[in-house]
Amino acid sequence: MSRVSLINVTKRYGKVEAVSKVSLDVEDGEFFVLLGPSGSGKTTTLRLIAGLEVPEEGEVRIDDEVVNHKTPKERNIAMVFQNYALYPHMSVYDNIAFPLMVRRKELKLSKSEIDRKVREVAELLKISELLDRKPAQLSGGQQQRVALARALVREPNVWLLDEPLSNIDAKLRTEMRAEIKRLQLKLKVTTIYVTHDQVEAMTLADRIAVMNYGKVFQVGKPLELYNNPRNMFVASFIGSPGMNFMRARVESSDPKVRVGSYVMNLSGLPEVSGLREYVGKEVVFGVRPEDVLLVDDGSYDAEAEVVVSEPLGSETIVTLKLFDNIIKSRAHGSKLYSIGSKVRVRFVKERLKFFDPNTGELISS
Repeated sequence: MSRVSLINVTKRYGKVEAVSKVSLDVEDGEFFVLLGPSGSGKTTTLRLIAGLEVPEEGEVRIDDEVVNHKTPKERNIAMVFQNYALYPHMSVYDNIAFPLMVRRKELKLSKSEIDRKVREVAELLKISELLDRKPAQLSGGQQQRVALARALVREPNVWLLDEPLSNIDAKLRTEMRAEIKRLQLKLKVTTIYVTHDQVEAMTLADRIAVMNYGKVFQVGKPLELYNNPRNMFVASFIGSPGMNFMRARVESSDPKVRVGSYVMNLSGLPEVSGLREYVGKEVVFGVRPEDVLLVDDGSYDAEAEVVVSEPLGSETIVTLKLFDNIIKSRAHGSKLYSIGSKVRVRFVKERLKFFDPNTGELISS
């Protein structure tokens, strides 16, 4: 196992900065996720750690050793790709054994030792009965297990996974998420995992780095990012559905905030004291779907119109039109909401967030 650090790392392709002054620390044995949309720089960051790219600026360190110019082999890193990258003419056994066979003399491994390692990792990944098959005879999930086995058989110090579940169906993806987490916990190998799927990130990670435009926007534990996003991008990208945003105006230093025709009195909430500097100005009001409550009693903040109702069994996602804004509510249970009907909305005021409309940054207390 190893600790991985990036210190002000920059990678350019021509005039484009794919990664810009990125600094990260991944602890020994940690499951660390790089999360962001396509083109955010997360795969390039992974390739810099792997040694497949060399940074123009900054340092990549493994166990405090600068490895900028070391080859992937010299870093003892294993990488699993989105497309599995299995050799079609080889059996599953030979695919798994390949990284050991090519370094057999260097590692001083006998054929019997290689055989033992292959069969041990095959048993760990529950693919022992597939060892004689060719990749074309395997399902997508089985191919992914073979790719994972080939990466693990080397006993790497760091395990890198680049969107490994994006090519398999939703049900299998859920199963493989649990399998990858089980393996990582069992082996305690330092793992860096790239994904655009925030559900994968939230369920797998010890910590997440949210990336966009080649930069790290925030690093933290999954629930820290969900409950305390530093900016509107993190707030919208973490969560499914993401945070709702509406334009608002700070009316007074109490503070009172106007959203449409509704004025919220937020006095007594210390976390919104920063709004006092915005009196007479616009802010962005953010609220999670589960904090938009649909209520039947008289205690409500505003009326909204149902635009779409999506029953999911244990909950219903209700899209609402409120003061010319489109927002979502996460309602418990399978109650049906008729399109065009009026519902009463109450906000959980203790969990509201406010952002600067120009910078997108959280207005903190």
